[in-house]
Amino acid sequence: MNEKTIIERTDTPVTMNGIVRDLRKLGVREGDLLLVHSSLSSLGWVCGGPQAVVQALTHTVGADGTLVMPAHSSDWSDPAEWENPPVPHDWLEIIYREMPAFDPAVTPTRGMGRIAELFRTFPNTTRSPHPQVSFCANGKYGERIAAVHELTPQFGMSSPLGRLYQLHAKVLLLGVGYHSCTSFHLAEAQIPNMPTKTMGTAVLEKSGRIWKRFTDFAYDAADFADIGEHFELQGSVQKGFVGHAECKLFDMQEAVDYAKQWLLQNRFK
Repeated sequence: MNEKTIIERTDTPVTMNGIVRDLRKLGVREGDLLLVHSSLSSLGWVCGGPQAVVQALTHTVGADGTLVMPAHSSDWSDPAEWENPPVPHDWLEIIYREMPAFDPAVTPTRGMGRIAELFRTFPNTTRSPHPQVSFCANGKYGERIAAVHELTPQFGMSSPLGRLYQLHAKVLLLGVGYHSCTSFHLAEAQIPNMPTKTMGTAVLEKSGRIWKRFTDFAYDAADFADIGEHFELQGSVQKGFVGHAECKLFDMQEAVDYAKQWLLQNRFK
């Protein structure tokens, strides 16, 4: 959505102070550990853009709070599987050989939105070292959440998602739907006999830059919107608006536990 269209559909500018008020009304509190999935354009025209949003979130959780956002870099995946767009087959070996190694400090996110991409660069933000599905964290538990991220299982209990679960995080869907709820992948990782697949990425090891292949679960977000719709009927989901964005706030443990049971009863029945 271009900026002209966003201005036309916004009756008054969305400000940092207004976002703070809306977040508090929704239920975000000082000291919260908050996993945020976001869409800047859904908020309306924001005075200060993504900077205002990140600062509003930081202010709302306060000095004892922690913000976490996905910083996934899907470009650092196997080019043989790329679809948007695909690359010619005769390019594959060149990419395997020449793709630079993932670097938490500089590798950009892809598909995470402008808010998450800016958050990656904020002072004192720690980015987990996974080359494809890293998370960024800032605040009281930032280092504890993001310092370690094993290559596989990328969304297991030993990942940042697992630590968020154990620390009783809240999830904020800021203008996005349940299809963006990465926490449901943690439920997938706990399913017995979950299908697996071979993946690849460029990483830096002691011997230097290599193309590394590994096996992980075949994660699939196709039914996440259905899980979320049914979870709302059973769980405690707080709903409201931040700016012009429809938002949802809920307990991560409750959502992941529900998703696991839903998957067992529906996808894997």
